[in-house]
Amino acid sequence: MKTADTIFAIPTYRLRDVGATIEEYDANFWSNGHSVKMVIFDDSSLANHEKYYSELEKTRTVNDLYYVGPQEKEQFLKFLNRKLHDRKLESLVRTIFRPSYGGNRNFSLIYTLGAFLVSADDDMRPYALVENSPESLKPEEVSRGRLKKPGENGYIDKSFDILTSFKDVLGKKVSELPGNFESGNLLIDTSMDLETNVTKEFATENSLLLEDGPVSKNAVVKIAQSFRTGTNDIDALDYVEMYLHDEDQRQKDLHEISEVYVLENFRPVVTNKNWRIDCGVAGYDNRLGLPPFFPTRLRFEDYIYRLWIQQDGIVTAHTDAVQTHIKNNYMRSPLATDVFNEEICTLLKKKIKSSLVSVDDLSIRFEYEGEVTLQDSEEILQRIIAVHTRILDAAASTKIPERKEALLLFAENLARSFYGFEPDFFQQNVSRIVDDVVSQIHATLEIWPTLIEICYFHKDKREFPQRKVQNKRIKRRSGAN
Repeated sequence: MKTADTIFAIPTYRLRDVGATIEEYDANFWSNGHSVKMVIFDDSSLANHEKYYSELEKTRTVNDLYYVGPQEKEQFLKFLNRKLHDRKLESLVRTIFRPSYGGNRNFSLIYTLGAFLVSADDDMRPYALVENSPESLKPEEVSRGRLKKPGENGYIDKSFDILTSFKDVLGKKVSELPGNFESGNLLIDTSMDLETNVTKEFATENSLLLEDGPVSKNAVVKIAQSFRTGTNDIDALDYVEMYLHDEDQRQKDLHEISEVYVLENFRPVVTNKNWRIDCGVAGYDNRLGLPPFFPTRLRFEDYIYRLWIQQDGIVTAHTDAVQTHIKNNYMRSPLATDVFNEEICTLLKKKIKSSLVSVDDLSIRFEYEGEVTLQDSEEILQRIIAVHTRILDAAASTKIPERKEALLLFAENLARSFYGFEPDFFQQNVSRIVDDVVSQIHATLEIWPTLIEICYFHKDKREFPQRKVQNKRIKRRSGAN
C-alpha cells in the first residue's frame, strides 16, 4: 500500500511577509532531514499579488515551493462549477472558498485530499520559547506556562522536529502512538473556557489539565496540533486586560503588548475531545477528506472541528513539539473590531453547540438558524459597556499622557465598533451578521460532500491549478549559501 504524502501549507493574506515564514520552516525541515512539498495558499487581492509575488521569488529554499493565488483559485473555481453543471450553485461555491479565514483553509483541504496536511499560519515560527530550567509537571498537568517580558532571563529558544512530531501521530491508532503520550477525555485550561475561547479571568500563568477518561486503543488520530508559545491562544479582550494590568504600558496600539507566553514544561497527549484545536499549528489526516472550515471572516473557522472530533473512533493529539506565534500586526483588524468579532463568534459557538444534531464523516448538522434574541444582544452589550467603563476609569487615573491618549482612543473605537452601545441598532446589525453567517454555513455543509467526491477522483488524474515558485533553490543550508 502506498504511503500517503505529507504536504506543508501556509494559508496567508500577507504575501509581503510570508517569505520569512517559508524560509524558517524550510530550514527546520532540512535540519531534520525532511523533503516535503511546501504550498502557499494566498488570499491576497490580484493587485497585492502583482505587487508582492516577486518577493516570494527571492526566497531561498531546499524544498520545492508552490503557490496558489488569485489566478489559480479562479481557475479552480471555474473547474468546480463546470463539474457541478448548475449555475445556481456558482455563488455558493464562491462563498465556500471566498477570501476569508475559512475560505482559504478550504482550498488547502481540497488541494491536499489523499495526503497528510501540516499547516502553519504566516506568523508562526518552528521553535519554542521554553524555560531553561523547567520544573516537573504535576500528575494532572499536560503543560504549564507564564507571561514574561521579552529579554527577561529564564527562557530560551528551542527547536523541534515539527514534521516528525505530526508524522508520529496522524492517521495512527492510539495503540500505535509513542509511549510518552498521556491519554484522557479532554483538556481543561485553568484560565480559559476552552469551549468558547473566552478567558475566565486575567492571569499571568496557566496550566492545561487532563480530565481522566477511557480512550479507545483503536481510535484514530485525525487532527493533531503542536503546543504554542509567543502570543498564546488568547482572545482580544486579553490584550485589553494585559494593558490595564501593566500601568507602565504607554504604546498607542493596545495590540502591541510586549509580553510573551513561555512554556515551563509540557508533555504530549491524546484526547477524545479537544476544545482547544488551534488550526494555526495543526496537522490533519486528509487521506479520505475532512469537513470544511466555516467559510467566515470571523475567527472561528475551526470551531467545526471541535464539534466534529467528538464522534466515536476519532481522537486528537497534542504533539511532542512547540511552535511560536510572533503576531504580525500588518493588515490586522483594529483591536476594537476584533473584540466585536469575537463576541459574535462566542454567541455563534454557543448556539451551534447547543443545537448540534449529528456528525458524520464529512460534515456536522445543527438546527440553529441564526435568530438573535434581545437577551443575547443585551448580554453582549452589558459585558462590553463594563469593559468600556473600566477603560475610561483607567484613562482618568493615569498620569502618563501617552497612556491616557491610548486608552481614550481605544474607548472611542470600542464604542464605535459596538454601534455606540445603542441597543436597538446593535441588535439589528448583529442579527443581520449572524443570519448571513449561519446561512452560509448551512449551505456549505450541505454541498461539501459532493465537492469532496468531485475533487477526490479528479486528483488521481491531475493536479489542481498551482504554480511552482521560481525561487532560489539551494542544496543545503549553511553559512556558505
